[in-house]
Amino acid sequence: MSTPAAGAAILAPRRSSRFVAWVRAWRAGLVPFDEVADAVAGDEEHLVADAPGTWTDVPLREGLPTLAKLSPDEIRLVLPAPGDPRGLPGPGDFAGAALLAGEAVIAGALGLIPEVRVHTSGSGDTFETVLWRVYPLPANAPAASLTLPGAAEAEAELAAALADTTAALTRLDIAQWRPELAGALEALRRPDGTTDLPPGFDPRARRLFARAAVLDRVLALAGHAAPGGAVNNYEAQQRDAALRPLTAACRQALVAACNAPLRP
Repeated sequence: MSTPAAGAAILAPRRSSRFVAWVRAWRAGLVPFDEVADAVAGDEEHLVADAPGTWTDVPLREGLPTLAKLSPDEIRLVLPAPGDPRGLPGPGDFAGAALLAGEAVIAGALGLIPEVRVHTSGSGDTFETVLWRVYPLPANAPAASLTLPGAAEAEAELAAALADTTAALTRLDIAQWRPELAGALEALRRPDGTTDLPPGFDPRARRLFARAAVLDRVLALAGHAAPGGAVNNYEAQQRDAALRPLTAACRQALVAACNAPLRP
């Protein structure tokens, strides 16, 4: 039977992670330019706003050449959260918007943040477009804590956090009121060979990304109140406290995987 967690597991990962992975692979010469926009956007419509040299919103394919002179190492993923601004430059419009969005791309002297816009057609159908808003980064502002862990360290920390969180949620008897979440967390402890990264990433980065991307969706599910009011405020606080270290480890794992060194 399909569960909400199973559905969450097949949703696309964060848009910024796909953007960084595919644009870095393009700049490394590992994938052709013609594939990048489609790989990033998937079935969505993606536009770019405020790109240098443009006067209006342009399709993603027309905005990407702005990054054509960057090396892969100049393009990186940041997944900031309140109290954890690692990877962001100094205070400014970009840092504030990135904290609100919870995800962003740093590309040389520019920052990009995806904004999801929901539209309703005349027949009542709803659809989304994604607008990548471009920000100039503060001049000479050092990024906060560039010494982020590599893929090996992030993988170990994610595994440890997953084990600790599973044990904590078992003590909380999460299976009673969120059985699909408990099952999904247990399934994540098994190796997953699938990947959504382009060529150039090594097997460790692929494995880390695959696990963290699925876990990211499971944690998004966990953030919703249990159906039927099965969780009171105290139980919700316990759940949130148990999930907090795993959420941080998951964000760190996605960053480490997408920013990992590329190989031909």
